[in-house]
Amino acid sequence: MSQTRHVPVMLQRCLDLLAPALEAPGPQPPVVVDCTLGLGGHSEALLAAFPTARLIALDRDKEALRLAGERLAPYGDRAELVHAVYDELPEVLDRLGVPKVQGILFDLGVSSMQLDEADRGFAYAQDAPLDMRMDQTTGIGAAEVLNTYPPGELVRILRAYGEEKQAKRIVSAVVREREKEPFTNSARLVELIRDSLPQAAKRTGGNPAKRTFQALRIEVNGELTVLERAIPAAVRSLAVGGRIAVLSYHSLEDRLVKQVFAAGAANTAPAGLPVVPERYQPRLKLLTRGAELPTEEEVAENRRAAPARLRGAQRIRAEER
Repeated sequence: MSQTRHVPVMLQRCLDLLAPALEAPGPQPPVVVDCTLGLGGHSEALLAAFPTARLIALDRDKEALRLAGERLAPYGDRAELVHAVYDELPEVLDRLGVPKVQGILFDLGVSSMQLDEADRGFAYAQDAPLDMRMDQTTGIGAAEVLNTYPPGELVRILRAYGEEKQAKRIVSAVVREREKEPFTNSARLVELIRDSLPQAAKRTGGNPAKRTFQALRIEVNGELTVLERAIPAAVRSLAVGGRIAVLSYHSLEDRLVKQVFAAGAANTAPAGLPVVPERYQPRLKLLTRGAELPTEEEVAENRRAAPARLRGAQRIRAEER
């Protein structure tokens, strides 16, 4: 599979956000973590842009690690690739003997490789087995979720993770159809969603299956649960002066990142204190005003950049002991 198809989203802006932390002089080479390696586009750019930096890159997908490993081979031992989910960052750093890091990047959502590999079942535009696991060595696939979850639980998932207003209609159709024959492939599910939606709902927001596929993918991979642990853990892993940049692709992810950053940047002192003790002062400084969006030019070049939202923060105070 060609790696040229993979265009990293908002690449220059990510590098600019992390640069002050990775270019600052220090006794040791700076360490930057790419928590979502994918095909290695962001990682390669980080290694090229910051020649003294050491990279630690995580991915739960073994095929991504293999392909990115080939791409990053020229950088030798400056790049350490680890098979792990990004909420395991503290354990990974502990194992590698790295107490704190200077930069962290998250590029959330599905990697280009997973979307482009037809047999992974992430894309609704082509027929494929309903799998959607980012790590194919563990867990249950999307077909099993569709075929075995109680109707109420399926409705909850579609509403919570897909923000799908027609969740009840879709689930009623799924339950009716799965009794005749279990779901195995994506085309049948796409067709069923099209047939069960009212005309008005089909006319808005692209492919009508998009929200259901997003919801199944988030459920199969535990994405929001993992992210809820991962972002606070990443903030704790930053050295003072260290920076974090997070790219998200739907409002649920972005809201979670926003909440963690806002909490870190808040003054937590009780009202009325004449002097705010250090333990109540903000731990983070926000580097982006709200979420930054890709430029029109970038979206024209890379349609996968369209929903991207970028937020950055800098560590300005150590954790309390």
